[in-house]
Amino acid sequence: MKILVSDKINIDIFCQNPTKTIERANKGIIEILENNSTIFYVITPKTFNKIFNSQYNLTNHKNIKTININKKFSMHSHWRPDKNFIRQAALWGIILTEEVSKSELAAFISYWEAEGCFFYHIQWQQKLARSLQKSRSIQYTLPKKRDITSIPTPDQTVPYGFRGK
Repeated sequence: MKILVSDKINIDIFCQNPTKTIERANKGIIEILENNSTIFYVITPKTFNKIFNSQYNLTNHKNIKTININKKFSMHSHWRPDKNFIRQAALWGIILTEEVSKSELAAFISYWEAEGCFFYHIQWQQKLARSLQKSRSIQYTLPKKRDITSIPTPDQTVPYGFRGK
C-alpha cells in the first residue's frame, strides 16, 4: 500500500506541539524526520479509520455478514461455520460424528478472539474442525476415574515361585 504523505515535519517541531501539528495535516498522514531521515509516521484517527474500514470492509460492524469471506479477518463473536461444516471437515480428513455444540463454538471463538490472529473463513473452519477432533478424542481416551468410595479386597492367591510353591 502506498502512503500518501501530506507533510514532512522535523521531530523538534512536532514535539513542540504534536496535537496542533496533527490537526493541520492535509491528507491525515505526517512524515516525521530527523536529520532528513524518516523516523516514523503519524496518522490521524480519521485517516486510520478510513484505511482500516476500506481494507477490511467493516464499515458497519452490526452487519457483520457483509464481510467478504475471501479476505482474512480476526475472530469475532458473530462468526459461524458453514451449514455443511461436517461434510467439509470429512473432505479435510476429519470425521466429526456430531454437530458443533454451542459451548464448543463459544470456547473456540473466545480463545481465538483473544489471540487476535487473522485467517480466511475456510482456515477458521479447519482450525475449528481440528480443535473439535482433538478435544473429542481426548474426551473418549481419558481413563475412567477410580471410585474412591470402593474398598479394595486383597488378592488371596500366592503367585507361582513365592513361599515355596
